[in-house]
Amino acid sequence: MSVLLVGCYTAESGGNGAGISVLRRTSSGELVHESTLPMTSPSWLAEHPALPMVYAANETETGAVTSISLNGGELTALDVEGTGGADPCHLAVSPDGRFLFCANYTSGSLAVFALRDDGRIAGRTDLVQHSGSGPDADRQESAHVHMAVPSPDGSVVSAVDLGTDEIRSYAVSAAGRLSPRSVSKLPPGTGPRQLVRIPGSAEAYVAGELSGELLTVRETAVGEFEFVTRTPATGGRSLVAHLEVLDSGTYLSNRGPDCITAFKGGRASADQPCGAHPRHFAVVGGICYVAAQQDDMITSFPLADLGNAEVRRFGTGSPSFLLPCRGELR
Repeated sequence: MSVLLVGCYTAESGGNGAGISVLRRTSSGELVHESTLPMTSPSWLAEHPALPMVYAANETETGAVTSISLNGGELTALDVEGTGGADPCHLAVSPDGRFLFCANYTSGSLAVFALRDDGRIAGRTDLVQHSGSGPDADRQESAHVHMAVPSPDGSVVSAVDLGTDEIRSYAVSAAGRLSPRSVSKLPPGTGPRQLVRIPGSAEAYVAGELSGELLTVRETAVGEFEFVTRTPATGGRSLVAHLEVLDSGTYLSNRGPDCITAFKGGRASADQPCGAHPRHFAVVGGICYVAAQQDDMITSFPLADLGNAEVRRFGTGSPSFLLPCRGELR
């Protein structure tokens, strides 16, 4: 069996969750609840690249990040640090494990935290504030940083800003300070949510939440992106969310028609119903697990059967994120 950690929204954010849940996958891919670490709205989780440590974004008006030890076979909350902004929604750890990057959505800022050799949070080293707006008056009235993407060598971090239709990249100093490097503009109204590099290529994909599209961009220099093309998602009014690039294809969760959409050959090729408001998903052992937030459940199906799969359901309050751990809880 393997471990799946589940983040969620709790009552403080209008959700029905209780904290970070530990689920075990059986040999058949079913889920069994083992324990829950109580915590306020741990909406996004990030695993340290080398140590038994996980970090949670506590998505509230007074945002925080929490470090969690996986030692001893159970979760233990350790450090809690303010993010300097409202509603942190995404975390990423630098490839060398020295820094934790945090996207503050509502306040439109990017925070950096230094990590100690044991993976614990040493403190915030920088906070940069974005400004600007986009054509969607309801969603793009100001900057909204939705994702922080470190470069493969960790020297640059790119902040995806849904509110300004931009990817703003910063050089990262040895002390964890940020200095502006480039601003890459995307088509107005895109509402970029996520950026994922395509392995072995100079291209990357962007999830356009507001335009309901998968965008292709080209990285002309580290952290500098130029728009190439756009591909509509299928299924009516799209509100795309999570993006995964796998060997078998590229996949987006879509909260308009409530499905997982596959993209192959430059077009959307299949939709799989997966429950209400699929915020995030993860693929483990060929099975796609989906956080169906508004149905209070995790749904699952074989990825190979996408489009016509039989869907299983596991009840859990307001799931928002699914983290397959690298191995058993230590």
